[in-house]
Amino acid sequence: MDTQAFQAAILEGIPEVLPAPKAYEPNINHAPKRKEILTEEEKKLALKNALRYFPEKDHAELAPEFLEELNTYGRIYMYRLRPDYEMKARHLDQFPHQSRQAAAIMLMIQNNLDYAVAQHPHELITYGGNGAVFQNWAQYRLCMQYLATMTDEQTLVMYSGHPMGLYPSHKDAPRVVVTNGMMIPNYSKPDDWERFNALGVTQYGQMTAGSFMYIGPQGIVHGTTITVLNAGRKISGGKTDLAGKLFITAGLGGMSGAQPKAGNIAGVISITAEVNPKATYTRHSQGWVDEVIEDLDELVARVEKAKAAKEVVSIAYQGNVVDVWEKFAEEGIHVDLGSDQTSLHNPWAGGYYPVGLSFEESNKMMAEEPEQFKEKVQESLRRHVAAVNKCTSNGMYFFDYGNAFLLESSRAGADILNEKGDFKYPSYVQDIMGPMCFDYGFGPFRWVCASNDPKDLEITDQIATDVLEELMKESPAEIQQQMADNILWIKEAGKNKMVVGSQARILYADAEGRMRIAAAFNKAIAEGRISAPVVLGRDHHDVSGTDSPYRETSNIYDGSQFTADMAVQNVIGDSFRGATWVSIHNGGGVGWGEVMNGGFGMVLDGSDDAHRRLTNMLFWDVNNGISRRSWARNDGAIFAIKRAMEANPQLKVTIPNLTDDKFIDSLF
Repeated sequence: MDTQAFQAAILEGIPEVLPAPKAYEPNINHAPKRKEILTEEEKKLALKNALRYFPEKDHAELAPEFLEELNTYGRIYMYRLRPDYEMKARHLDQFPHQSRQAAAIMLMIQNNLDYAVAQHPHELITYGGNGAVFQNWAQYRLCMQYLATMTDEQTLVMYSGHPMGLYPSHKDAPRVVVTNGMMIPNYSKPDDWERFNALGVTQYGQMTAGSFMYIGPQGIVHGTTITVLNAGRKISGGKTDLAGKLFITAGLGGMSGAQPKAGNIAGVISITAEVNPKATYTRHSQGWVDEVIEDLDELVARVEKAKAAKEVVSIAYQGNVVDVWEKFAEEGIHVDLGSDQTSLHNPWAGGYYPVGLSFEESNKMMAEEPEQFKEKVQESLRRHVAAVNKCTSNGMYFFDYGNAFLLESSRAGADILNEKGDFKYPSYVQDIMGPMCFDYGFGPFRWVCASNDPKDLEITDQIATDVLEELMKESPAEIQQQMADNILWIKEAGKNKMVVGSQARILYADAEGRMRIAAAFNKAIAEGRISAPVVLGRDHHDVSGTDSPYRETSNIYDGSQFTADMAVQNVIGDSFRGATWVSIHNGGGVGWGEVMNGGFGMVLDGSDDAHRRLTNMLFWDVNNGISRRSWARNDGAIFAIKRAMEANPQLKVTIPNLTDDKFIDSLF
């Protein structure tokens, strides 16, 4: 489709004349059928909710079709409204627009739904099994039409995928404000999501899916690399050489697909198990995993050979990870590092597949016999933990990778708690990311070149490298390791071919690093060295963006880990300090009702106005979280916020007075 036809299709929005129904494409990786949860009266309501996007003249044709979708898949996706053009990031000027900021947002939306990026593209799900950009294709079409026609004096309001409308605002306001899953607290249980999503009134935005900021598995590969490197350092006396070390984990479908690439960069032997063959072979074809093995004995032999030769190799095991754990425990093969990144935030609807059932059998059972499927999952988790426990008793270091593995295993009655009633194993945030990165303000800053030109990405990589190397010369000893790891990362990033979809990069940086890099990008755009605007963002999995007691804020020990003030304040603050769009979601990698997380996007166009915005907003976006972590008495955060106050006299933060633990103990 040429650019003119593409632009016309976007401007059309929801067509006046309905397109012909589209055939279901079995070669596409589809979302599993959702379980039957609506009553007959609720199904009627779901139909009325779907039909309100269309004039009454179309209801007789669409209603039976939508009912069939609801009965067959558990949701109304409106497949016939899928556009005929290719979903992909393009140069932002190829999108019809009156606002270049809005054009950049359209680029990001299309990237989220790129077949090479999205987990279930026809169901508008980017990753995590249920992380949706929109609930249905009518919402997508309407949103794109609004973005194409809006000006910099309007703001688009998004309610869980539904474009509520364009509202008059001003050029300093966000162009888009996104909320996903904002439920009354008593309605945030897993079945509540199933019901209200089936009704078409809310959605699970995950983290960066529903906020249009997903950049493919690269978005997590850097953090995973840092995690594996530092987990390795914990078991090797601080050494970075991890040659011959074995890392076992699971999940290749969405963000978990980053694990084998990160294992290679960290220099280990990795096994990543995956039950869905489409996910396995997609990652293999993309070069994210080196080898695929389907036989356990062959897997053992291959690992022993790799250990002997101290190879760096990533292996995908096509099958269930529980079988892998049990096999290695049984054979007494030493495993150095272990984790899991299946989507256990969504255990009953395709996030975790129980051992003993095929992929197809599981998909059928979760839809038709949900209670039996739940029993199978919990039985599998008990076996899973038992095998992990056996390996840890032989010296393996195991960490929860923020996917609710520990939480759901405990709910399944697995042997996962110690004598105090706490989890036996730490969250990776508790042991690694929290004290080493988040407390010091380091988190997953990212950018996307809106030209979609690889040459622009190369230039941004070099600019970021130059900035970090200059910053490292003046950085205190407390953050020298973080700086060194990130300089190594950005220097090697291009060589590792991590771009899937948009020309994007991720880099862990603190507030000063983010501001200086962004300012350098903005200057390069103004000078024409970068040919088009650059979109800034971050993962919500960051210093300030997310309140999550089992992941991002699991190293908060003052009792406030179950509060959500930080994430909400973060989004409010970003919105009036210059963000191009902001988002806040209920739910993320650890589950619906278990987390509140927020994000932003910011378009740099080379202007003085963009410089003003980036300086004001990025400083707040990081230091909000450092302040909260400092108030929780985290040593690194106290150091970091004092340093930030020295750098900016306008910042004045309440510092905690520390208490002598022995004194407190003496009172009891």
